[in-house]
Amino acid sequence: MQDEVNEKTVALCIKGAHISADILRAAMRKYLVAQERIKDAKKQQKNQVKTAEKAEHAKQKARRVEENKRKPQGKQTLKKLMNHGAKLTNIEITDKNVKSFDRVARKYGIDYSLKKDNSAENPRYMVFFKSKDVDVMTAAFKEYAGVATKLQKKKSLVKKLKVVQKTMNKNRERVRVNQKDRGQSL
Repeated sequence: MQDEVNEKTVALCIKGAHISADILRAAMRKYLVAQERIKDAKKQQKNQVKTAEKAEHAKQKARRVEENKRKPQGKQTLKKLMNHGAKLTNIEITDKNVKSFDRVARKYGIDYSLKKDNSAENPRYMVFFKSKDVDVMTAAFKEYAGVATKLQKKKSLVKKLKVVQKTMNKNRERVRVNQKDRGQSL
């Protein structure tokens, strides 16, 4: 099988009354030049197809970028959110740790706006989002509530360090007495 692949046969037809080695050599050169032209034409055709595909891909990418510019996603101002043309709904958050909500909202791909209300003693945060995203928002809030409760349940690092410091101080207060008495009496 390998020998058949390596061996190639070329059929060359020449009309003439008297064929010499020079005529045969010239005919073979013409054949080789024609083959090179065919290869070059195929390469050019492939390159043209590739450049056309690249240009089309670049146009599609530019279109996607333009669409994303028109409709921002994630955290945005209330005005931009209203420009989407969708009905808005809001939820109140009293927690100070709003950054963890931001992570959860990005994970779920929610378009939202965050407003701080300083009128009360404790600042409240109002989260505005599109009303069509209510189901996604409830799932995000469930996860956010889970994250917030986990953070509240954890002991602070400072408290843990104080406990360790107390135990270390107790150990230092103990007096160690080395006794060489091994149970032998005189």
